[in-house]
Amino acid sequence: MGKIKLTINNRQVEAYEGKTILEVARENGIHIPTLCYLKDYTGTGACRVCQVEVEGVRNLCAACVYPVREGMVVKTNSMRALDARRRVVELIVSNHSKDCLSCIRNTNCELQRLCQELGVREDAFQGAKTTPTFDEVSPGVVRNTAKCILCGRCVAACKKHQGLGILGFMERGFKTKVGPVFDRSLNDVNCMQCGQCINVCPVGALQEKEEIHNVIEALNNPAKHVVVQTAPAVRASLGEEFGMPIGTRVTGKMVAALKLLGFDKVYDTNFGADLTIMEEGYEFINRLQNGGVLPMITSCSPGWINYCEKEYPDLLDHLSSCKSPHMMLGAMIKSYYAKQHQLDPKNIYVVSIMPCVAKKGEKERSQMMKDEMKDVDAVLTTRELGKLIKMFGVNFIDLKDEEFDQDMFGEYTGAGVIFGASGGVMEAALRTVVDVLTNQDLDNIEYHSVRGQRGLKEASLQVGDLKVNVAVAHSMTIAKPLLEEIKAGTSKYHFIEIMGCPGGCINGGGQSYVNALIRNSGFDFKGARAKALYDEDRAMPARKSHKNTQIQKLYDEFLEHPNSHIAHELLHTTYDKQKKFK
Repeated sequence: MGKIKLTINNRQVEAYEGKTILEVARENGIHIPTLCYLKDYTGTGACRVCQVEVEGVRNLCAACVYPVREGMVVKTNSMRALDARRRVVELIVSNHSKDCLSCIRNTNCELQRLCQELGVREDAFQGAKTTPTFDEVSPGVVRNTAKCILCGRCVAACKKHQGLGILGFMERGFKTKVGPVFDRSLNDVNCMQCGQCINVCPVGALQEKEEIHNVIEALNNPAKHVVVQTAPAVRASLGEEFGMPIGTRVTGKMVAALKLLGFDKVYDTNFGADLTIMEEGYEFINRLQNGGVLPMITSCSPGWINYCEKEYPDLLDHLSSCKSPHMMLGAMIKSYYAKQHQLDPKNIYVVSIMPCVAKKGEKERSQMMKDEMKDVDAVLTTRELGKLIKMFGVNFIDLKDEEFDQDMFGEYTGAGVIFGASGGVMEAALRTVVDVLTNQDLDNIEYHSVRGQRGLKEASLQVGDLKVNVAVAHSMTIAKPLLEEIKAGTSKYHFIEIMGCPGGCINGGGQSYVNALIRNSGFDFKGARAKALYDEDRAMPARKSHKNTQIQKLYDEFLEHPNSHIAHELLHTTYDKQKKFK
């Protein structure tokens, strides 16, 4: 497309045809406030907050959808545009819950920021409000329509990333709501609990189900031995809760904070990731060499497991039988750890700090219990951990780095760290699988073909006499074509990694909020977080899971060998066909 010239706020600018007023304004450093607009998600002009005045056009125009043209004259801050924006926000606020002080998004709310920006201080319109729905039945996601502003971002995210369309607009006019069909609970529909709807919600209409007070109660119970573990992706996001730049790696500060909170032991889920590679890697080798079900698909992402059980129940045999890393480590803490420390496992309380909302439901599965005890007792998101640290008065920024407890499960390799990025599980598995199949200790261990934020990632590896085809998908819209190929019997792959969230765990539904200003700027926040993990991987003395000496000792003293009888009893699981709708 050719370039055109137009004027914005008495300033002549150039732009390509087809672009919107909003895009051109932002390219030229001119701020136009928005609310419903989210780059690559929505562009409907529904909220009308971005209204601007265009010379020769009778009505104000929504900048996010109105295309530029040659000679156009735009005023973004005319009295008419400013008054209209303020009036629109006042109308939105009039039907919005006013419990800002106790809201989960207080001080981090896009509507609150917009009110401050536009000078909305009072209730300009008072009267009836839409009858709200409060849904906290599902294990991980809470929906409160009293705070919903009908922006449609969650609707777009569910459709775009997962292809499910769980959320949609219902009713009309003043009665309009966003939710599942017939205003059902998220627990009663085919929601995979990925939490991507939470990530894009500008207000507090969607949030995770908090477990902070359960953890505080355990920490203050002298009869409980409380052990905490942290997922790899958390260290790449937690700093954002304290104003640090996106992608800042805060591993040492995180450990120091957890010790100050009073946890008896602080371990890294990376140990569980290394253990997962040992079990999953050997499971794949066994399937490959002995005619097992192929392709084998990873099982680390509980959101993906929820999806498969509901949408593709006939493909459950393709899933690895391995539990996810934090569930494996939880099982080890309540068995081997308890035995070594002469503790009654009933008195051990395991807390997992996760980037994931679906992990909250995962820990409740019957397969994740032994002798009526959960492998993991509580799951806190990255956001919840940030709140807990603040609640306990810990000055996170000034903390000096400390190390994970090293007595039993503190060691981890670079392979465990990269689990948090899309392609990381596949790369970690290949580092071990290729060594085992070739009986070599290879130096070339970085598989860049499966890294990155692009869509489907593929690689073909010649491993001895075997050609191994692998694929990596993150989000269900990317995974679905692979699943359809498997269903049709035409898949060429041997091993597939599937993660429920776009970008992997670094963009999980429990990670720090990334507001629309940052998302719309084009900043690659997922890439920044992933870089933090790959940097830590390169800094590790050991970068292959089978090189973890504590893992080796665990097999020697307790688990015997990968995929042993006791390993299957404690570290592997089964899956159930689930109904889409209850």
